[in-house]
Amino acid sequence: MSVTRTGEPRVPTGQDTHRWWALVIIALAQLMVVLDATIVNIALPSAQSDLHMSDGNRQWVITAYTLAFGGLLLLGGRVADLVGRKRTFIIGLIGFAGASALGGAATTSAMLFGARALQGAFAALLAPSALSLLTTTFTDPKERGKAFGIYGALAGSGSAIGFIAGGLLTEYLDWRWCLYVNIPIAVIAVFGALALLHDRPGHKNVRLDVPGAILGCGGLVAIVYGFSEAEPRGWSDPVVLALLIGGVVLLAAFVWWQNRAPSPLLPLHIIKDRNRAGCFLTMGLAVIGMFGVFLFMTYYLQVVLGYSPVKTGLAFLPLTVAIIIGSTQISARLLPHLPPRALMVPGMILAAGGMLFFTQLTVESDYAGELLPGLLLLGLGMGLTFMPVFATATAGVAPQDSGVTSATVNTSQQVGGSIGTALLNTIATTSTTAYVAAHLRNPAQRELVVREGVVHGYTVAIWWAVGIMLLAGLIAGLMVTAKPPKHAPTDSPVPEPVP
Repeated sequence: MSVTRTGEPRVPTGQDTHRWWALVIIALAQLMVVLDATIVNIALPSAQSDLHMSDGNRQWVITAYTLAFGGLLLLGGRVADLVGRKRTFIIGLIGFAGASALGGAATTSAMLFGARALQGAFAALLAPSALSLLTTTFTDPKERGKAFGIYGALAGSGSAIGFIAGGLLTEYLDWRWCLYVNIPIAVIAVFGALALLHDRPGHKNVRLDVPGAILGCGGLVAIVYGFSEAEPRGWSDPVVLALLIGGVVLLAAFVWWQNRAPSPLLPLHIIKDRNRAGCFLTMGLAVIGMFGVFLFMTYYLQVVLGYSPVKTGLAFLPLTVAIIIGSTQISARLLPHLPPRALMVPGMILAAGGMLFFTQLTVESDYAGELLPGLLLLGLGMGLTFMPVFATATAGVAPQDSGVTSATVNTSQQVGGSIGTALLNTIATTSTTAYVAAHLRNPAQRELVVREGVVHGYTVAIWWAVGIMLLAGLIAGLMVTAKPPKHAPTDSPVPEPVP
């Protein structure tokens, strides 16, 4: 940046003088959205006990949030264009705080599930408007690259902060504070946004594709609900089959409508590109396995090994550190010199190898010898995969499609998390029930057999996750044929990393 004769920095014409404080506000709001995907994981065993949730239904605390977030994200981006980014950002913050208050005060499991879905809906307004505000606030390419680096680091560290904060709040206050904590963050961000953020008015010619949102979100909800109902009813039950088939039909209708909609939610030419389609599929499948591990490891550490919530949160830290190292120190350095699939395929193989450690768990497994190596390998593999997926999916996109492309990467993450949590939880609980029924012969040993059955259910589900990870590696190897980028993207919007 140039300086004046007095030595003071000269602000380029059109640059916001408070832009770095604006970055703090935007990053704070984004941190809250990312943090909420993991902070509740640590609190889940306590919430399940307090609200008397069944093992089959507990996954809705996670999937209600990720489903609403992923299903409405593309629509949220369009709303931001129509209403104005700053206004949408503030509405998202206020709504998120209100939904958090409702969830913290929940007296029934249904009330908590509903509040989490509301959180996801307001997060779908908040995330795209935050990314757009960052792009319009920083117009200088060098400054924008630095701003996106800070934004990405904060969003990426949200998982680590979520695990530790979730543990501290659950252990020393109450699980409800994992939701209440969003209220002061949102209040600070709202006042900061009113004072510091500037935005152009919305575009009145933007059309909202409401039928597309209903078809897409409805199809995803039907499929996830079908997976969750398979645990109590069985996979061949007419209700389960109707939900799964209905979900597929709704998603097919969504694709049909996107070809005909005057202003489609997801322009199909974006996913018709072979490399981008491969990246979306790889991301969705990778996250299916990862979210399943988050759920099972939380329960395994707290319920089976007897860890405190704080100790559980700290136990996840190596995973987060490995993701950050794999993404920023390995992938970011190698991507300019290697084709993306040369990182994505080994990344998925490494992640699957890490999960193999978890398939050997027993009721008395050792953290340092059996869990830590798996967490480190899983984190490194995910870090190797995330960076090239983001870079390849958003490379060479027309300016008018950059926002929807970034949102589609985020959508594939959230949808993968929703489907993975529901599917793997159903597999785990079904396997546990079958194991206990087959091995419980002496009532005096019931407690031990149930604990062994729970661990058996986790390991069966993780074997499925291993297979899904390897499938993601195969898809990356076959579909992503892009060559090494000539330079790493610095001034294009980058989706936040998965927590």
